[in-house]
Amino acid sequence: MSQLKVLTFSTLFPSSVRPGHGIFVETRLRELLKSGAVASRVIAPVPWFPWQNPRWGDYARFAATPAREQRNGLDVLHPRYLLLPKVGMTTAPLTLALGARAAVRQLIDEGFDFDVIDAHYYYPDGVAAALLARWFGKPLTVTARGSDVNLIGQHALPRRFMRWASTVAGASIGVSQALVERMRELGLGSARQLTLRNGVDLGRFRAPADRAALRAQLGVAGSPLLVSVGNLLPVKGHDLVIEALGLMRRQGIDARLCLIGAGPLREELQGLASRLGLAGEVRFLGSLPQEQLASWYGAADMLVLASEREGWPNVLLESMACGTPVVATAVGGIPEIVSPPSTGRIVRQRSAQGLAEACVDLWRDLPPREAVCGHAQHFGWQETTQGQLNLFQTLSKASSHA
Repeated sequence: MSQLKVLTFSTLFPSSVRPGHGIFVETRLRELLKSGAVASRVIAPVPWFPWQNPRWGDYARFAATPAREQRNGLDVLHPRYLLLPKVGMTTAPLTLALGARAAVRQLIDEGFDFDVIDAHYYYPDGVAAALLARWFGKPLTVTARGSDVNLIGQHALPRRFMRWASTVAGASIGVSQALVERMRELGLGSARQLTLRNGVDLGRFRAPADRAALRAQLGVAGSPLLVSVGNLLPVKGHDLVIEALGLMRRQGIDARLCLIGAGPLREELQGLASRLGLAGEVRFLGSLPQEQLASWYGAADMLVLASEREGWPNVLLESMACGTPVVATAVGGIPEIVSPPSTGRIVRQRSAQGLAEACVDLWRDLPPREAVCGHAQHFGWQETTQGQLNLFQTLSKASSHA
């Protein structure tokens, strides 16, 4: 059987300039390609911006992104699209599709006449992909990943656009069952609606052979060591984790915290730690590559995720694959991942007090790290890869017979 040709389309995809951006989309694609049944090209548009001076922050990184590059054996094109101030939410699907159209034509002219478009993030990416699917006469799948339907879906016009895109898509995919149910609530009416969960790279994330040596190497002393991983944004709740740390220490628990991630709240969070007398107990490690993340997961006693909303947070599976239990808020797909008490605790009350109580409860009855690892073993990529293959083959055959 000849290989299926899949065009992956998403603004959420890593580049040489932003290597951690959308890593979960790249990981799923790389796992799919291991099957040998699929060939792929990637179109990952970035907003147009004229200047690369670092003073412009993320916009400068957009400008510095190469037009085309090879990443881990993947051919990735980065066409530009116009993201207008203030009205960008409304116009982005159209400008995104228009900006990518020439890149799609280029791939076809080069001989990559793809069988299906696999889009990630329902708005604006999925809506733009629906336009491209119509223009080029190709079947489409769209994967919802969290805030695209949980947050953007609350707005009337984007919701209307997403409903239209769902009628073009042969399938709407959620990375958790909770997201599939949310899409149904929004009226996204694709003929197929299914859950294809993100897996975890069990080769990269695994329990350390010598945890004591690892902690010594990282300069970690004392327990419990908490880690909180995610962009330093309000939605991630790092402030609640810092406050929870203070509550734990008031109970005589010598807890420490490492925050892993970058973002605009760093100074504010550092100020909060100082005001609470925790400046020496909270380390800000910045953004780390996944190889280093695995070491910190393995060295920690627990991961704490205090998010206000999530789709399918891979950090939980990554932590558990390293033998480290988790404390996480009961949002999105988190209850589908965490199985108390054998892998951690789920917090129903999203507050510093609720987090502190869950952390203390977990610390007093830590599950065996082998059991935590064992749970993560059930979340490899094989099932998701096979689900994608079955879906793409079905859509491709239906399109060829149409």
